[in-house]
Amino acid sequence: MEQNSYVRTTRRVPPQQGPAIPDIFDEEYDDIWPTSRLASSSIRRYTSDVQMETGRPHADEQWSAYTEPGSSRLTGKHAVPQRRTATQPPVNRQRIDTEDVVPQRHQRPQRTSGYTRLHWTVYVGLAAISMLLGWMLVSGVAHWWQGVEDDWHYGRPRTFQMDQVVGHSDSATNPSHFIALNLNRHIQVIELQGGDAAKSRVYLGPDLVGTDQDLAPVTLTFKDVNHDGKVDMIVNVQDSHFAYINDAGQFRTPHPGEHVQF
Repeated sequence: MEQNSYVRTTRRVPPQQGPAIPDIFDEEYDDIWPTSRLASSSIRRYTSDVQMETGRPHADEQWSAYTEPGSSRLTGKHAVPQRRTATQPPVNRQRIDTEDVVPQRHQRPQRTSGYTRLHWTVYVGLAAISMLLGWMLVSGVAHWWQGVEDDWHYGRPRTFQMDQVVGHSDSATNPSHFIALNLNRHIQVIELQGGDAAKSRVYLGPDLVGTDQDLAPVTLTFKDVNHDGKVDMIVNVQDSHFAYINDAGQFRTPHPGEHVQF
């Protein structure tokens, strides 16, 4: 009975068949396969291009089906040495550094509370400024109110009048009349002795200097300042006091070195 050879092959049918190209690797395997072949054997070699799947041979393995003499068993699967292209050194690839640019996300502005905590010095400064403004306001109001009261009491120009017995042709029933004026910052005192205008005298006082001094009221007080037993005249302008000594039926300014006590 004639023995048959079975070959299991997997072929890829190209889209177009062209002229047969001789296998250039046949001569490379001549040193592996024996040159003497049995007449009764049929060998075919195929190189698989397909990837390995489960249960299928590797692509670098070849299957050969042949019948050994005196046996009906098929033998095959011989390892094929690697091709020259497999022994070539790997191609050095240039390393390329890349940088990933992550786009910034649009962040919503954080909501802040309407209350902002300030340093304690700010509060101290605000308190000081408030006190200063308050003091200026109170001072302005007080000054204005003082002017209103002075207008009620002394008028314009500022005028002060009083009666006083000083021993100048006067008596308790006919005291002398005194008029003190602040006339454009000039202090003047008019004495009507015994209330008689024909016996009047004018005493010039100091000149006032400063803002609104023309509105400063002038008052008079009478006191014995030199302890001679006579009533002396004192002119008062705000916080200033000017003494006039009662001497020889009239008033005069103190002599240098003359001691007076208010």
